[in-house]
Amino acid sequence: MDLHEKRQLDLAEHMARLNQHVAKAKAHTRPWRSIISLVLAVAAGSVAALANTQFKDWTGSGNYTPKLITAVCIAAFLVFGASAVVGLAAKTREVLTPAVGTSHAAVVRYAILLVGGVTVLVLTVSLCKVPIGQLLVGGAVTTILLGIAGQQSLANIFAGLVLLMSRPFMVGDYIRVKSGALGGVTDGLVTEIGITYLRLDTDDGPVNLPNSQVLAAATGPIPRPGGVPPEAAGGLGAPAQALPAQAPPDQSPPDQAAAPDAEREHGPA
Repeated sequence: MDLHEKRQLDLAEHMARLNQHVAKAKAHTRPWRSIISLVLAVAAGSVAALANTQFKDWTGSGNYTPKLITAVCIAAFLVFGASAVVGLAAKTREVLTPAVGTSHAAVVRYAILLVGGVTVLVLTVSLCKVPIGQLLVGGAVTTILLGIAGQQSLANIFAGLVLLMSRPFMVGDYIRVKSGALGGVTDGLVTEIGITYLRLDTDDGPVNLPNSQVLAAATGPIPRPGGVPPEAAGGLGAPAQALPAQAPPDQSPPDQAAAPDAEREHGPA
């Protein structure tokens, strides 16, 4: 190894150590960054709420300074609020994963993202002086239309929540799913319980089953393939033990065969 190659190896090791330190520093500062974003979002929202009281609507003339301050603060509230929601949701998932598992932590993360995102959006619209009542009516109609269009997807999501909460089976269980909608009987190892699909590792390969169909199907645990059945340990299933070896009938023991010869030589006692 020449000097140039040694320098390259030392540089690579130094960069690897530097990347590890940067990753650790980011992991430690991530919660504080989310908290700082939340504080800045609250501050920006408060300033925008005070500034928009200086004018009646956005189309009127005059009051350009309050309008500019309100617009800037609304944009800052939206950016910092979204950053805080995403950061807190990710940190919550990271903290809950060792305690409740990946699936339940993902559900909590989705809930935080949904509630936080809706809250930030509603507050942003309110700061913009948009009538909330009209938006709620329009949003209700839009929600109904989207619910009808995505009925199957919503059914899978709610069924996934039920499976995660009720826990009829866990990741690592070998189960049998009986359902006509799924094509009959499906046996496999549960490798993932997602928010919309259940992943099974079957003999034919990985299979993704919709949660709504799994929830409506007959499901139960079965023994793993290749396992030893209980009756194999004893009883009728036990193999017969080998009988002890016996001497052939035409052969007599050595001591009995030698007795007549001794009588002929020495005579009867």
